[in-house]
Amino acid sequence: MRCPFCSSEDTQVKDSRQAEDNTAVRRRRQCGQCAGRFTTFERVQLRELMVVKKSGRRTPFDRDKLARSVLIALQKRPVDPERVEQMISGVVRQLEAGGTSDVTSDRIGELVMEGLSNLDKIAYVRYASVYKDFRATEDFGAFIEDEKLSNEDE
Repeated sequence: MRCPFCSSEDTQVKDSRQAEDNTAVRRRRQCGQCAGRFTTFERVQLRELMVVKKSGRRTPFDRDKLARSVLIALQKRPVDPERVEQMISGVVRQLEAGGTSDVTSDRIGELVMEGLSNLDKIAYVRYASVYKDFRATEDFGAFIEDEKLSNEDE
């Protein structure tokens, strides 16, 4: 592992432990050259995922990009970071277990919406406003009203 401070390849693992609901290994490392300390995460990757955009363009799946969009929706919300990480890991596991390497951006959005609806309703509506491309305040009201009706059916 290359040191992020001095780019030396002489790094040592000082501590390893399970992280993210036992779906990753967190490693504390120290550089032998500059003595800088940093953390790495090691995750199992079942398959190389490609995201198929609405335009038809294909890009590699980026877990960090998914996490950033979820964290933006959850900004200033009282949600335990551990639960957020579990939700993100759950979405990634569902995508990897889907049986194909190509995943549509719509499918990713649906899974995130489902996860956020169970995590925090405000974040759910925030994410929906971007995902469903709300153009006016009335769109928020219509979306919330539709959600109330569909929740009453369950």
